[in-house]
Amino acid sequence: MVRNILFGLVILAQAMTGASLKCRGDPSKCPGYKAENIAKTDSGITADLNLAGAACNAYSRDLKNLKLLIEYETKDRLHVKISDAGNNVYQVHESIFTRPKSNKVSAADSNLKIDMVENPFSFVVSRKSSGEVLFNTTGSQLIMETQYVRLRTSLPQDPNLYGLGEHSDSFRLPTKGYKRTMWNAESPFIPRKSNLYGTHPVYFEHRGKGGTHGVFLLNANGMDVKIDQDAAGQFLEYNTIGGIVDMYFLAGPTPNDVSKQYAEVAGLPVMQQYWTFGYHQCKFGWKNIETYNAVVQNYSDAGIPLETLWGDIDYMDGRADFTLDPVNFPLPKYRELVDRLHSHDQHMVMMVDPAIPQRTTYEPYVRGKKVDAFLKADDGSDYYGAQWAGTSVWPDWFAPNTNEWWQSEIMRFFDADKGVNVDGLWNDMNEVSNFCHEDRCPVNQVRNPKNKPKEGAALGLQEYRNLVYPAYKIGNHRGNLSHQALSTNVTNFDGSVQYDTHSLYGNGMVASTRGALLRRRPGVRPFVLTRASYAGMGTHGAHWFGDNNSTWSDYRIQIAQMIAFTSVHQVSMVGSDVCGFNGVADEKMCSRWAMLGALSPFYRNHADQSAPPQEFYRWPLVAQTAKKAIDMRYRLIDYFYTHMQRQTETGEPAVKPLFYLYPEDANTFPIDLQYFFGDSLLVSPVTGDYSQDVTFYLPDDVFYDFWTGEKVEGAGKTVTRTGVAWDDIPLHVRGGSIVATRAQSANTTAALRTKNFSLLVAPGRDGKASGSLYLDDGKSIDVGDAFSRIDFTWDGSVLRSSGKFGYKTDVRIESVVFMGGAKQGTKASVMAGEGAAAAQGSWPLTEAVEIKI
Repeated sequence: MVRNILFGLVILAQAMTGASLKCRGDPSKCPGYKAENIAKTDSGITADLNLAGAACNAYSRDLKNLKLLIEYETKDRLHVKISDAGNNVYQVHESIFTRPKSNKVSAADSNLKIDMVENPFSFVVSRKSSGEVLFNTTGSQLIMETQYVRLRTSLPQDPNLYGLGEHSDSFRLPTKGYKRTMWNAESPFIPRKSNLYGTHPVYFEHRGKGGTHGVFLLNANGMDVKIDQDAAGQFLEYNTIGGIVDMYFLAGPTPNDVSKQYAEVAGLPVMQQYWTFGYHQCKFGWKNIETYNAVVQNYSDAGIPLETLWGDIDYMDGRADFTLDPVNFPLPKYRELVDRLHSHDQHMVMMVDPAIPQRTTYEPYVRGKKVDAFLKADDGSDYYGAQWAGTSVWPDWFAPNTNEWWQSEIMRFFDADKGVNVDGLWNDMNEVSNFCHEDRCPVNQVRNPKNKPKEGAALGLQEYRNLVYPAYKIGNHRGNLSHQALSTNVTNFDGSVQYDTHSLYGNGMVASTRGALLRRRPGVRPFVLTRASYAGMGTHGAHWFGDNNSTWSDYRIQIAQMIAFTSVHQVSMVGSDVCGFNGVADEKMCSRWAMLGALSPFYRNHADQSAPPQEFYRWPLVAQTAKKAIDMRYRLIDYFYTHMQRQTETGEPAVKPLFYLYPEDANTFPIDLQYFFGDSLLVSPVTGDYSQDVTFYLPDDVFYDFWTGEKVEGAGKTVTRTGVAWDDIPLHVRGGSIVATRAQSANTTAALRTKNFSLLVAPGRDGKASGSLYLDDGKSIDVGDAFSRIDFTWDGSVLRSSGKFGYKTDVRIESVVFMGGAKQGTKASVMAGEGAAAAQGSWPLTEAVEIKI
């Protein structure tokens, strides 16, 4: 009782401290800054920015003296950085986000131009080739305070904006009265118009013939990005509760160009192993190892391929990491299960949460405490809250010994010879989710931190900040910043605080987990799935869209989420919980979702412990659909794999919105219920509730129905399909494409790799077509020269292959099929079966060939 009273007094004192600084000025009347001591070089500008009048102190204390740095880093990238003169305000550090290399090109060679007004300071970024203004802060003063930063740009009326972090809103962002909050938070049922699990402060703006450009704000603090219109016109406004203005402007001019340029900044996504493209099954609430075995057997009995089984926290003893329930999941039986899976070329992935139970009898905690691996309160004791296993502590990813401790625990528990020989790991609850809410959690709040940041190291201001209740309150759907999260005034080892680093936590965890898997199997691509993310997370692992709901609305919104993560945020292996995590899935909705999920990069069925079982074999209709969907997916895996690998090398998205391929067709700009997988497959799912009709858009191009081979002339209009069966999905091959497919499917991806290929030719309006195929061993991080990148071309009479042939394989091309009756009267699709090919034979994939047809 006494401790709770003292805790309440501490919180009251902090609230009073914040109140003393609250709303001392009107933001609209802030003076801005004056640029002085301006120095220009061929590749940039530096200047001092000094407060141009009386301090505003709108939500905290104005920073009086700033530093401006403008750099032309490449011909297509401009860097603008505005930081405090003392270099104390928190900046995202290299240990979390590696800065892109600057080539320091001259302003004359840049495709972007920046103009600056000295007093009051403002800047304008424009496209040099056309003079078109891309970002313009004129007319709105820059505000930089200890706990509030505001920067506004004017925009064209009703712009086409995309990105700005993980959300469950439309892909093209609303332009009136819209606010995008970024602050990683546990978000059951993925609420609309809310911050969710990931912070990615980057947006792309597409202007049709005017091109596409990108803007990235490297700032990890909580923020609201407001998109609205007022008397002065359309605007986008950043409102952050700290950090600096650290911006990268990307010139494009095509959508693919912007994606590639952002990949140069945030990092290229990692390539996944071939088996991860298979079908995965999980459920929270499988009560024992016998249930696991039954699920595997039931899939086999139903004739539905199952690639990977997943273990949620049910397997743990008391829900503690690195343990097995000795009664329900004894080690010998668990090892038997994994061995059996491996003997059938199947896989096992298991969950590891960041919360570590604070128990003196729990060895991982004892070992972590010994090396100071956990976040600390001000008296040097562990900061603790509550998670699945009860009272818990959390790893401090900034502490020098944490990675070694964390990776050693993974190595020990998942030891291939003595422990659970897992194939991948799953990081959940890492926003961080803390069940102990900030208004009643009996923890030792940090007032005088043990670790203070080094002066001038950009680790955070020590004075004039209320770290628990800042005066500017972002739109966190959880309420206060620390609500169901780590207390924001907890310090990291380096003296920085969770207030500044909260949204970076997931990246720290997934990077360390990836490092552990690399140590377990050196040279093999690790598979790590994470819920929380910050910009650059794709360089470490995969992401799923969290705890969605078994509703048609969430079925639909996964499309917009997928497009945003792959094309804008550079996280390529993504997907939602098929059939929904929360709530009750029904047969028809799950059937539609099974087919849509098969055309997503990551394909996993998962449900909550409160939800009824929803494995695909539970309903006759869903079982039928699943067989068809997985058969289709497995035949197309190499097509998916080829485009995913291309993204890991170039940043060109594997999954794209329609405007990426038709950038001047304004009808495509808002579409987020259709998408392209690669450049050739147009996916147009049925999205109406319990509907068998769908209206979708076909650009002015030639397409072919994937299932029938029928040629369809797009006219830049919508078309309506009626009577779409529950196990069907409208899918079209874009004219001008050659799609390399497996001639047959298989029960596992290992067996699939032994199957021959069939080339599907979909001639364009000029009668020609082209495509590519990438082959390697499916697992190595560095394949050296042992890969093939094969280009196929069809000129109307001869099909040729060329490229690099470094991967040795006995698998061959056994047939070539033409869509739309384009050759020898055939009318075929990839699913057409035997006898549909215009040419059958046996052509190698290890050398260039010519096939005359």
